[in-house]
Amino acid sequence: MRALVQRVSRAAVRAGDETVGAIGPGLLVLLGVTHGDGPAEAERLARKVLGLRVFPDPAGQMNEPLGDREILCVSQFTLYGDTRRGNRPSFVAAAAPGHAEPLYELFCTRTGAARGRFGARMEIELTADGPVTVMLEA
Repeated sequence: MRALVQRVSRAAVRAGDETVGAIGPGLLVLLGVTHGDGPAEAERLARKVLGLRVFPDPAGQMNEPLGDREILCVSQFTLYGDTRRGNRPSFVAAAAPGHAEPLYELFCTRTGAARGRFGARMEIELTADGPVTVMLEA
């Protein structure tokens, strides 16, 4: 399981003309699931995201966890894109929707995340809060 985590001052995701998830200050999480992932990986990654210390403390140092800020989580099978053999990504390492969706839902439940729409074509709008983008793996 992989997550690309971006600190944001706001983020929203739309599917078609509908805004399906939106947050204020917090984290935008793009979440990818692979074949061998299970509930243990979803739980471990959720704990990692909740404890990630990427917010400024009173001295301005990245030392504070999420706290009362929000999370927006969007499923992102393309995190498992493989371009080692050319320029067109192969997504064979990404889990099938029937395997990935329950793990995505488990992660979102454990983190209290607002959600995108699993499997939909989505547009993500975000305002980054500083140069904070982290890749996590469980």
